[in-house]
Amino acid sequence: MTDAGDIGRMAGRGLRWSLLGNLVMKAGSFGMSLILARLLVPEDFGVFAIALAASQFVVYINDAGVIASTVQWRGKLEEVAPTATVVAILSSSVLYGVFWVIAPFYAGFAGSEDATWVIRILMATNLVYGLTAVRSAALMRRFEQDKLAWANLAGFAANASVSITLAVGGAGAYSFALGQLSGAAVTGVLVLVLARVRFRLGFDRAQAARLLAFGLPLCASLGIEGLLLNMDMVIVGDALGAVWLGFYLLAFNISSWVPGLIGTAVRYVALPSFSRLAEEGGESMRDGVRQAVPLLASMVLPIAAVMGTLAPSVVEFLYGASWLPAAQVLRFLAIVMAVRMLTLLVTDILAALGRTKATMWVNLCWAVVLVPALLAGARLDGIEGAAVAHAIVAVFVALPLLAVALRGSGLSARLFGAGLARPLLGAALAAGVMAGLSVVIDGAFAELCVAGGAGLLVFVFVVVPRAVLERLVRQGRAHAGL
Repeated sequence: MTDAGDIGRMAGRGLRWSLLGNLVMKAGSFGMSLILARLLVPEDFGVFAIALAASQFVVYINDAGVIASTVQWRGKLEEVAPTATVVAILSSSVLYGVFWVIAPFYAGFAGSEDATWVIRILMATNLVYGLTAVRSAALMRRFEQDKLAWANLAGFAANASVSITLAVGGAGAYSFALGQLSGAAVTGVLVLVLARVRFRLGFDRAQAARLLAFGLPLCASLGIEGLLLNMDMVIVGDALGAVWLGFYLLAFNISSWVPGLIGTAVRYVALPSFSRLAEEGGESMRDGVRQAVPLLASMVLPIAAVMGTLAPSVVEFLYGASWLPAAQVLRFLAIVMAVRMLTLLVTDILAALGRTKATMWVNLCWAVVLVPALLAGARLDGIEGAAVAHAIVAVFVALPLLAVALRGSGLSARLFGAGLARPLLGAALAAGVMAGLSVVIDGAFAELCVAGGAGLLVFVFVVVPRAVLERLVRQGRAHAGL
């Protein structure tokens, strides 16, 4: 029988591999985006964004919650694997069939009928995910995230090779779709082999009911979250066309770097940590919040300040002057990014307290307000108007809703405000310094180095306690003396 210490060690090893794999994947994706931005035109990015919005929404609900249900299954995996495999395959196949039929209508609604076959190709990746869902869950269940990491990295290598080769050959938006499908196929084959779970099909009605009872509510919540993350792509594409959507997608991708890297670490660590604190009592939970909120804010807000203040330099340095229209979008999506990161933390805290319905209602209300706001913003002021609307709704709708949800859980919103106060002050002062220096500095690289560096230093001096800074200075001097 495995004791708690063994589980902790296995979980820690799995976490390290997950974070390492995610870091390498994000770095590789960033490098690939730099190359493709120089091989393709904004319209290609826009067409792909339309297809990606559909695919990314479906991926949240693709397996009907089978992966999560299988990971937490009480009993032997071999007993439920045949039924779980059938449920996942049926769910992904039905969704693929639906989107195959509606692809022309969806593409036309989103502003580019050229996206129809890109959608159909890209959505096929979700068929692969459905086929491999139970095997992926088996690797997670056994804390074999190292095998998942290697499979994903091999798939990314195939994705990058195919995408870049096709882009050089002039395949346009199909470069993205065929590259991702190739990568998913490679990853899928490796997962099937590495999982060491015999591939059998079967169906037990009682097992299926248990799987769906756990998985479907989770799908509903995640589906709403998927809408929040992707509805702006559809609305911007419909209102402004594929070219401007391409600029919007680039800014969105840049703003997603932090959730992609830090957000993954938060999701792996926050939920189990706060679950344990919740078991110990209210004061332990409040102490955990006091520590977690300023820590998260200190990681996220300085990056948001750089993105928001030096957006033109970030875009020009990384992607070239031809992509500068994306900079005005990035200024406001940086705000959305910061709110999203806080939302992730609050969601995990509420889940640890057993209040999962509260987060579902927050996301639902957020989505209901966001849709008309994005429509109005895009039609009034193009992609910048859509980004402004997104930021306004995040700050003035999502944050108050989170405060209400927290109040119902017994945690005061003031507790979060106290943790955010110093990081917010530091970010504001850093943004002021960067804005002032950017006026007198020429060149994107120089602005990022001088203005960005000065702003980050200001943030550190304001946010990091003096005792910690003095200790770091002493340690630095000691190492220099050696």
